[in-house]
Amino acid sequence: MAVPSSALAAETLPELGADRSQSSVSGLSSGAFMTVQIHVAHSSDIVGAGVVAGGPFACAESAASKLFPFWPTAVAQNASQALYQCMQTTLGEPDPNAAAERAKELAAAGEIDPIAGLANDNVYLFSGNEDQTVTRPVVQAAADFYRKVGVDPGNIALIEQEGGHAFITEQGGAACGISAAPYVSDCDYNQAKAILAWIYGPLEASSPEPSGRFIPFDQGEFTGPSDGMADEGVVYVPKACADQPGCRIHIALHGCEQSREEIGDTFIQESGFAGIADRNRLIILFPQAKASTVNPKGCWDWWGYTGLDYLGKDAPQIKAIWAMVERLSAKPE
Repeated sequence: MAVPSSALAAETLPELGADRSQSSVSGLSSGAFMTVQIHVAHSSDIVGAGVVAGGPFACAESAASKLFPFWPTAVAQNASQALYQCMQTTLGEPDPNAAAERAKELAAAGEIDPIAGLANDNVYLFSGNEDQTVTRPVVQAAADFYRKVGVDPGNIALIEQEGGHAFITEQGGAACGISAAPYVSDCDYNQAKAILAWIYGPLEASSPEPSGRFIPFDQGEFTGPSDGMADEGVVYVPKACADQPGCRIHIALHGCEQSREEIGDTFIQESGFAGIADRNRLIILFPQAKASTVNPKGCWDWWGYTGLDYLGKDAPQIKAIWAMVERLSAKPE
């Protein structure tokens, strides 16, 4: 049985010779918005995404913040748009056309990978029937965004079924429909497997108990003091991936109030990703954000609290997470 990561001292993130060109990413809530940002920024290497209760690219970027890009005024305007147009729709639903145009603009400027890299990717989106935090029109707008940037409609799965604002499991977590910590909810549905199977195709059955290693690692070498990231992240490495290079990497992003400092290892160990990884040559990377004065709920930056350059490959959190992917992809010495 895997040793709980909370019982281990932080290590250096290992070089495992992973296949970076077969990377994927998923997340819940703020992790879902960050999933879209990472996917669009690095579409040349990422082959698919899982968006659980999230919206389209650049959803929170307000018109005022683009005209007058001065922090903190602009980030306050973005935060308002995030709350009232990208979670609730009091100010109207998100505009997938504007999101697509923004992505194309950043691609033309070389700040993200060419949009053509998205065309053949597989995208899974989920909206729970009981989710009142990120409403269904927002998730539907994310699906529309992917269509408008050229993703084959047949590659997009939009799942609308029972569930609150949470990552859904076959067993483990709170009762189905609950939208509260730890934001892991038992709805008799293996969402981790559904995401990974949609991205990669048929999978071998999950291990009853993860048999690899949950490795806490030092995030400090990848981040700066104002990047909004915790001191430690966690990576799950199956024995097969430790022994033989070439495994794929899946980045699994927690939501707000769902980091290790908030709920311990519940999302990391009960989401179901590790059991699937064991028999399917997948390394699961669990980066960690942290709470702060400008980010009290420990969310990922999808409205600009780390600075207004938060959408491109050089955005602080995207750059840090991708450097972790590159480390895992490096050939072991």
